[in-house]
Amino acid sequence: MSFKRTLIGIIRSQEGTSDRATDPKMKTRYYSLSRDKAWEEVSSTLKKIPGYKVLHEVPNVGEIILEKRTKFGRTMDITVSVLAVGPVKSAVDIYSASRGSLGDLGANYRTIISLFTILDKKLASHKTTG
Repeated sequence: MSFKRTLIGIIRSQEGTSDRATDPKMKTRYYSLSRDKAWEEVSSTLKKIPGYKVLHEVPNVGEIILEKRTKFGRTMDITVSVLAVGPVKSAVDIYSASRGSLGDLGANYRTIISLFTILDKKLASHKTTG
């Protein structure tokens, strides 16, 4: 992680992915799967990751809400969205925010990268570009 990300994390306590992200690691991920199949894969994968607790799932909307406790006792709320882009193409976006008033020192950024690494490994054969 860069020094710039740590500096940003001093004041910012949330991070999210999007198509327009300047950091390639923070761009939306696309998979050549139907939304229902992508939902099943993403949901089952997230439930198996140690340290994360699935709080809520809304399959018809495509959202999974997770909670993670940091080493310092802060709580992070993470929303994973699985969206249909076409009949056999889906997109995954992640938004992570820390509870509390101070910045997170880049913890949300690292969490998103970690989740995408796990999902990309699990869905490697289905990964496509935007």
